[in-house]
Amino acid sequence: MQLYDTIGAPQLAAVLVLIQRFGEEQYSARNMRALLATGAHEAGQDYYPVVAVTHLAWIASIYFLIPPDAPVVWPLVVYYLALQAARYWVIASLGGYWTHRIVTLPEAPIVVSGPYGTVRHPNYTVSIIETMVLPLCFGALALGVIMTAVWWAVLSYKMKLEDEALKARRLAQRSTARK
Repeated sequence: MQLYDTIGAPQLAAVLVLIQRFGEEQYSARNMRALLATGAHEAGQDYYPVVAVTHLAWIASIYFLIPPDAPVVWPLVVYYLALQAARYWVIASLGGYWTHRIVTLPEAPIVVSGPYGTVRHPNYTVSIIETMVLPLCFGALALGVIMTAVWWAVLSYKMKLEDEALKARRLAQRSTARK
C-alpha cells in the first residue's frame, strides 16, 4: 500500500480544515483572554467540550470515512470555499468579540452589522451548511446528512445558551434604541 492509496482529496481537505480551525482557535483564545480581562464572563462552559468534540468528529469522519479515491465534485468545492469567505465575514464583523465560546461583556453593544444585520446566528448558519457541503464535495451524502443532523442538535442547544446569555444586553440595546 502506497501513500496515495491512503491519502486523497478528502484526507487533504480534512487536514486543511483542521489547520484552519486550529488557527481560528488561536484567534478565539486571544479574544477570549482579552474579553475576560475587561470584565466579560463565559456562559455554557460545561457544554463547550460537546461542541469541540462534535466538530472534531466531523473532521475525523471526513478523513477516515471517505475513501481517498472518492470523486471530487468541483462545483461543491467552489461553494464550500465561498462559505469560507462568508465565515470570515462573520468573524470580521465581530472582530475582537468573536470566540468559539459564549463570552459576553455586559457593556458591549450587540453587533448588528455585516451578516448580523439580517441573520441572528450567521456563524452557526455557515457552520451547519458547510457540515453538509464538505462531505458532498466527495459524494458522501449519508455522512453529510448524519453529521449535519448531529451538528444541528449540538448548535441548537448552543444557540439557546447564547441567546440566554445575551438576553439582557439585547433588551437594554432595544430600550436604548427606542429613546
